[in-house]
Amino acid sequence: MIEHLVCRLMLVEPDIKEHRIQPSMSECLKGKRVATREDKPNIQYKCIRSKAELELNIDGSKSIKALILE
Repeated sequence: MIEHLVCRLMLVEPDIKEHRIQPSMSECLKGKRVATREDKPNIQYKCIRSKAELELNIDGSKSIKALILE
């Protein structure tokens, strides 16, 4: 299934290493501020609104299978 969502990306160098579904842009930005306080070189965080292909987990939660960056 494809949905529009807000997600927080963790970028290491040019690659996306992690992506998390966020309930809202404000929650995403809060998490980004907390994560950037840890001083780790070469790691960047971004909050984006995007389409994503989702899959349902066995417990009923959703996870990102693939981001559709346009």
